[in-house]
Amino acid sequence: MASQRQIQVGGVPIGGGAPVAVQTMTKTETADVRATMEQIRRVADAGADIVRCAVPREKDVEALKTIVRESPIPVIADIHFNYTLALKALDVGAHCVRLNPGNIGGPDKVALVAKRANELGTPLRIGVNSGSLPAHLRELEFENPVEALVTAAVEFVELMERLDFTNFKVSMKSTSVPNTIASNRLLAERIPYPLHLGVTEAGTKWSGSLKSAVGLGTLLADGIGDTIRISLSTFHAEEEVKVAWEILKALKLRARGPVLIACPTCGRLQFDMDMVVAEVERRLAAYEDPIEVSVLGCAVNGIGEARHAEFGITGAKDMGMIYSRGEPLKKVPTERLVDELFAEIDRWYAAGKRVVRDEASAAEARDWLAENEDATAMTPERLAAMEAAAAAIDEEASPVAGRRFNRA
Repeated sequence: MASQRQIQVGGVPIGGGAPVAVQTMTKTETADVRATMEQIRRVADAGADIVRCAVPREKDVEALKTIVRESPIPVIADIHFNYTLALKALDVGAHCVRLNPGNIGGPDKVALVAKRANELGTPLRIGVNSGSLPAHLRELEFENPVEALVTAAVEFVELMERLDFTNFKVSMKSTSVPNTIASNRLLAERIPYPLHLGVTEAGTKWSGSLKSAVGLGTLLADGIGDTIRISLSTFHAEEEVKVAWEILKALKLRARGPVLIACPTCGRLQFDMDMVVAEVERRLAAYEDPIEVSVLGCAVNGIGEARHAEFGITGAKDMGMIYSRGEPLKKVPTERLVDELFAEIDRWYAAGKRVVRDEASAAEARDWLAENEDATAMTPERLAAMEAAAAAIDEEASPVAGRRFNRA
C-alpha cells in the first residue's frame, strides 16, 4: 500500500500519493565540485528528481555548500559513521541527510542530528542495509534475514518517534531480490512513512538492471514505494536514472519521453533490425512527449501487434512501410525507413500533433502490405474475424444440432 505520510526533499514531494521520485548517487569525489556538478547536470537531464552525494570528509562538506547552491535538483548528503558531518551537511543547506542509525554512534548522536534537522525543517532518510545491521541483530540475520531487516527498520522508526521527529523516509535494502521484496512488503504494513526502494549493490548494467526491475517492479506494482534508486556498477550515474525511468514507464506509473516497442525478431526477419532499432532509439532521445513508436521486423504482425502506437515501421527485404495507429502511411525503401519515420513524426508535430495522410501513398502501402502478408499468420485481425464467425454459428444447421449441450 502507498505510504500515508509525505515529506518534501527540496521541492520534491515524497510519499502520500506523490509520483514515485527517481534518485541516483554521484560517482565522483564530492570535493571535486566541477566533476560532481557535471554529473549532477547529466543525471538531471536524464530525469533524476533528486541526487545523493557521499560526504565522508570535511572537504566534502565544504564542497557541498557550492553543490547545493548550484544543483538544478535537490541534494541529499550521504553520511556514515560521523554524526558531526551530518550536522554540518544540514548547516550548509543539504535538502536531506541520509544516515544509518545503526552506524552513526548511538541514539544520543541520532538525537543531535534529529534536533538540528527539526530546527531547520530538513528531512532525513534513515537507512537499513543487509550488510550493516546493528550488532544485536546479526544472529537473527543468519536465521531470518527478512525479519532482521524489518526489525532494524522498525527499531529505527521507533527511535525517531521517541525523539519527536517524523520528517523522514525509510530505506531497507538487500542484495537479495526476494529479501528486498519480502521485507518491504512487511514494513509497508507496519509504518506510515515514505519508503525508498532499491536493490543494493545490484551489479552490472545488465544484471543489476534485471535484478532491480524484478525487485522494484514487483513492489511498485503492489503500490509499495515512493522513491527509487537503481544501484549499478557504473561510473555513469545517468544510466541508473534511465533504468529507473524504464521501470516506471513499463508500469505506467510515470511518463517521460517516447516509448519504444520492438519485436524480438525471428526467422521471418529480412532486414537489419538491430541497426534500425538502435538508430530509432538514439533519435527518439531528442523528443520529450511520451509517444509510442514501434519497430517490428516483418509484415505479418506488424500493424496488428502495435495498433496503439502513434507511429511505427515494419519491413521486408527491400521495402518497408510507415504506419500510424494501425493505418498505413507510405511504403519506402528499407534503407530510408528510419529517416522517413522521423519525417512523419516531425510532420505530425508541425501539424499540431495531427497525422498528415496522403491517400495515394497510403493506398500504395496497403497494396504492398497485402502482397507481403502471410496468409496463414494468425494476426489479431484474423483472430477477431474467426471469433466473430464462431459467434454466428447457426445451431439448427449444425450437424450436432440438439446434442451440443445435451448431457443425458
